[in-house]
Amino acid sequence: MEPWLCDSGGRPAPVTIEVRTPCDPQPLPACPWGFPDPRREPAHGLLAEGADFEPSTIVAAYATGIFPWPHEDSEYLWFSPDPRAIVPLDGLHVSRRLGRTIRSGKFTVTVDAAFEDVMRACAVRPDDGTWITPALIAGYTALHRLGWAHSVEVWNSSGELAGGLYGVGVGAMFGAESMFHRERDASKVAMVALVQHCRRIGVELIDVQVLTDHTASMGAVEIRRDEYLERLQRAVESSADWRDSD
Repeated sequence: MEPWLCDSGGRPAPVTIEVRTPCDPQPLPACPWGFPDPRREPAHGLLAEGADFEPSTIVAAYATGIFPWPHEDSEYLWFSPDPRAIVPLDGLHVSRRLGRTIRSGKFTVTVDAAFEDVMRACAVRPDDGTWITPALIAGYTALHRLGWAHSVEVWNSSGELAGGLYGVGVGAMFGAESMFHRERDASKVAMVALVQHCRRIGVELIDVQVLTDHTASMGAVEIRRDEYLERLQRAVESSADWRDSD
């Protein structure tokens, strides 16, 4: 078995995924907004304020290396930080314990079965506050219906949503936005499923924006923004088939 399908102990840890992606990416109107060139902007990443969360705006931003990050005092803020965090497609770390969880069968995994439910669950952050506003949810849900935004759902044996993640796919790039868990290891299983699915369907770049302890523990790394933008340009010129299934 390929090393990327194994845990750190070398034991197989493949995730079986049921794909329910509604459609291929549908054509979008031209974005009416112009975004600044991230290469010329400060390292803290705040590039612009304004615009909207229409599907064409969100896709144009991601294709340029920019993502929305609403704050309490301003909803329409756009960022491209330096450095940028990614998950290398050959660098995911699956611990022995996580491998046992995957092999146990306690969770089942789907793609694009409950996008809005996942996004709303990610928005529940009583201790930290949330940047996932109603306007952002509306914009990304519309994007999902058009085949551009995707979710990974992890379900427990009772058929309840235990964890998941969501993000945006442009060409062969996937920009992961947020994840959540209600049961131990559920968000980690979602991450493993995402990387395995992305490898199979032809995704070349998984962006996680800003490094956290959680993503770093699973193999995420930081790279220079210039390098990220070079990889992004190649990825958005390629394609990935999100409707592909196991």
